[in-house]
Amino acid sequence: MTLAGVARDDATAEFFDGTASGVYLIRRCTQHGHASKPQAELCSVCGSRDLRWEAASGKAKLVSWVVVPGRPVDSDGPPPEPTIVAIGELAEGPWMWAQLMKADPDVLHDGMALEIAFERPPGSEAIPVLVPAAA
Repeated sequence: MTLAGVARDDATAEFFDGTASGVYLIRRCTQHGHASKPQAELCSVCGSRDLRWEAASGKAKLVSWVVVPGRPVDSDGPPPEPTIVAIGELAEGPWMWAQLMKADPDVLHDGMALEIAFERPPGSEAIPVLVPAAA
């Protein structure tokens, strides 16, 4: 499935500066070091407003997923590939949801090692996706 494009705004500019250079940014509490998801305005653990951007390792493990079948086609060609939407737990702790690409739905399992990769649809910012970790 083709990813839909996204555009930056003032609230997402720093995040998309990171994705443009192949870095997934999370928010880190400067008071206690807690990690929060990128869109957090408050620390998800202590509620502090004092957050800074930090590069995540790019490592994750599969928590949950759903396989969305491809729509039927009106031709004799092969059916479209299904889309996999997944929740991954980052090595730093926060969870992210993203499209899981380059994965066989039949071999997915809880705790499967994943990595963050980036796709750039035409006219779009770079979008984080999940892929199976290299062996």
